[in-house]
Amino acid sequence: MQIRRLVETLSVAPQLEVADIPVLAARGFRAIINNRPDGEDGAQPASAALEAAARQHGLGYRHIPVIPGQLHDASVDAFAEALRQLPGPMLAYCRSGTRSAMLWALGAVRERDVDGVLQVAAEAGYDLSALRPRLQQEHAAKNLRDASSRS
Repeated sequence: MQIRRLVETLSVAPQLEVADIPVLAARGFRAIINNRPDGEDGAQPASAALEAAARQHGLGYRHIPVIPGQLHDASVDAFAEALRQLPGPMLAYCRSGTRSAMLWALGAVRERDVDGVLQVAAEAGYDLSALRPRLQQEHAAKNLRDASSRS
């Protein structure tokens, strides 16, 4: 299991197995976010099985399935909400960890600058440079909302 830390409270990883859950609990993780749709690959465990194992080991669990190439605003918002609600540190996963890193990045630019977010992802091993235009759009929209709320 290859775990890559993005920020203090969030790491990302490729596909988890049920047997990984007690290891994650022993390593101090307190919640799991599953970003992989059930049935994406016939060999992956069902979300329900992972959730049951997580609960059995005292971990919070959230399933926010994202189809590759379809990062909708609702998924970004759900991921950001999970980060606010679940206890940390958390581990988010998908097939390779990239979708989870992208969800984090799209939410993080609401509070951080685009270059900083891209650097954090790169340091964790995720090249999200192709996402730059959308990250800039998200960052600009957040700044616009802030400006209009102050006036």
